[in-house]
Amino acid sequence: MADDHVVNGPPGDGACTITDCGDSALVVKATGPDVEENWRLVHALADALDAVRLPGVHDMVPTYDALLVEFDSATTDHATVRQVLRHEAARIGAGSGPRPASSRRFVVPVVYGGEYGPDLPEVAAQLGLTEGEVVAVHTGTDLTVRCLGAPAGAPMMDGPPFPRPVPRLASPRTRVEPGAVAVAGRQAVICPMPSPGGWPLLGRTPVRVLDPHGDPLTPYRPGDTLRFVPITPDEWDTYADTTLAACEDPTGTGTPTGTGTTTGNGTPTGNGTTRFEGHARATTSAGRHG
Repeated sequence: MADDHVVNGPPGDGACTITDCGDSALVVKATGPDVEENWRLVHALADALDAVRLPGVHDMVPTYDALLVEFDSATTDHATVRQVLRHEAARIGAGSGPRPASSRRFVVPVVYGGEYGPDLPEVAAQLGLTEGEVVAVHTGTDLTVRCLGAPAGAPMMDGPPFPRPVPRLASPRTRVEPGAVAVAGRQAVICPMPSPGGWPLLGRTPVRVLDPHGDPLTPYRPGDTLRFVPITPDEWDTYADTTLAACEDPTGTGTPTGTGTTTGNGTPTGNGTTRFEGHARATTSAGRHG
């Protein structure tokens, strides 16, 4: 197993190790002291390698501070891929790497509590907050998508600023419904499709996160942000035919839910327009749709 260390520019800027992973993959590990720079580095490396179109490389999985590069060992080898990664890391360290894509913002309606979010009371008790306060914190800031995880490209986000990490469930569920909005540790996620899960559920969104016929399957990418907005159970059907892609807010001032347009005054309307009240309503539910 080979191991390479790359240091370019100031500490934390382009510093990484590159390690063989089996006979057809490499792992890049960012080693700088700044976690934000480490995240930017591995995602910039993924973008750079994608732009190179190196023959044989067929998959790249960037996470928080690491990048898995998978390739066809009949077409290329560790040394070739490693050389390109070292070159691109040097370019990034020198400030001449690819420019990051512009961040986009999506605003997501959520019914909190009740059967939509059965773990909201327990999470509130663990944090020493009321259920309404948990919802207010969860909806109070934009959350950055750091990487795509399981299942099916789930948006792994920075968690809301709760006073302490949220424990995982002692007994994971065998099925979590699509659209489930969950938290654990210092992270947050939306479940795009039915799957087992051990993260506490705060609520559920009626919008469709995953588009099996779309390209890409999900509209968000690392670096984008999601903002959650509470709605009532009676509003569920208003958004049931909405895709997450239609919730993009290009101006950053409203909450689109149908066409991506905004009127600048902010709560989801589900009819292709937007109104914005300027604050999140700490709405919880005692019931569940469907």
